[in-house]
Amino acid sequence: MFQSPARCLCSALPALCCAPAASASRLPLPPRPRAPPPPPLGPAAPRATAGGPPAPGAPPRTVCSMGNSTSRLYSVLAKTLSSGAVSQHQDCLEQLDPARLDPIDPKDLLEECQIVLQKRPPRFQRHFVNLKKNAASNHRPIRVMQWNILAQALGEGKDNFVQCPMEALKWEERKCLILEEILAYKPDILCLQEVDHYFDTFEPLLSRLGYQCTFFPKPWSPCLDVERNNGPDGCALFFLKDRFELINSANIRLTAMKLKTNQVAIAQTLKCHETGRLFCIAVTHLKARTGWERFRSAQGCDLLQNLKNITQGAKIPLIVCGDFNAEPTEEVYREFSNSSLNLNSAYKLLSPDGQSEPPYTTWKIRPSGECRHTLDYIWYSQHALNVNSALGLLTEEQIGPNRLPSFNYPSDHLSLVCDFSFNQDPDRLL
Repeated sequence: MFQSPARCLCSALPALCCAPAASASRLPLPPRPRAPPPPPLGPAAPRATAGGPPAPGAPPRTVCSMGNSTSRLYSVLAKTLSSGAVSQHQDCLEQLDPARLDPIDPKDLLEECQIVLQKRPPRFQRHFVNLKKNAASNHRPIRVMQWNILAQALGEGKDNFVQCPMEALKWEERKCLILEEILAYKPDILCLQEVDHYFDTFEPLLSRLGYQCTFFPKPWSPCLDVERNNGPDGCALFFLKDRFELINSANIRLTAMKLKTNQVAIAQTLKCHETGRLFCIAVTHLKARTGWERFRSAQGCDLLQNLKNITQGAKIPLIVCGDFNAEPTEEVYREFSNSSLNLNSAYKLLSPDGQSEPPYTTWKIRPSGECRHTLDYIWYSQHALNVNSALGLLTEEQIGPNRLPSFNYPSDHLSLVCDFSFNQDPDRLL
């Protein structure tokens, strides 16, 4: 497995390493200090639009070199982490023990992100929709975040976002937008796809925020085809250690037609400290591209079989997060909907009838044209879990005519966030 080089983090910022993220309450984030946003592209846009030009005084748009971690992001990155040549200092990561690192305060990390992002337009505002139907739960909700964050190598080297300036994809700033989104919603469990900066960014930072971190790269990641890449991309799963205990973890290389494929999943059985109840959380990223529908279907069947074994045939509640690269009309979607695991898609509950998926979870413009699809899902055991709330999606007006990614938003996929609670009678709907 490729591992990006790093130096020891132990001496970084001792004055700021005073409180783990787990103790932070979910209060609204204060607005970050910013330079005035660039002018809107049209009279109908009340604010800076996605993909718009940089703010006045921003540096000229240039192609960014891959893996250059020189931002001021929580100086721990600038001082202690390097994403340079693969051959240098590989032994350092093997010696990195997150348990020995001082925790960092999420407010301090957020402030560092905001300093880096001063010349960017304001972040998009989204609101949670209350979906609770039953009486109050007897435990704190479990917040789950699903997000394909866009691999840096693919964004700069392969994906051809024709309306997104290369300057908007600079890793030094884009990683701050990603971290700001995570810090804004404070998930208890975070499921990510297309992670190609795990070892030099997400693992060292999120572990110090109180998360236990797991990463499983693709065997033949397309990131490796990009010059000066930062290693393979893959799926990553993070959970707060003060809320959950890891009981079991499985890295799954998905098969299709009895052949091992390039797609992976992580499935972990966790015990909730507050309730003592077990549940399984899984993250995956299925094969992309039109024409691979049967392949995705086979991968989905393999994942479902693995999850049936892990959950003992739905005895253990299940949450599955992923970029399925499949519209709701595809066979793999029907397989999950009709599975014996009794799964439902959480974001259907935002529709008036509770039966329709959102109109999009990704929206981009490529040389072949505009791509607007629903590909990302949070599935859950509807007999054992309730969806208390879900984060609303960005509107077309917020996204803007140049679509995603943009100076406002770091990925071509929207993050999905849900608050779950345990059903008091989990066998009622089985």
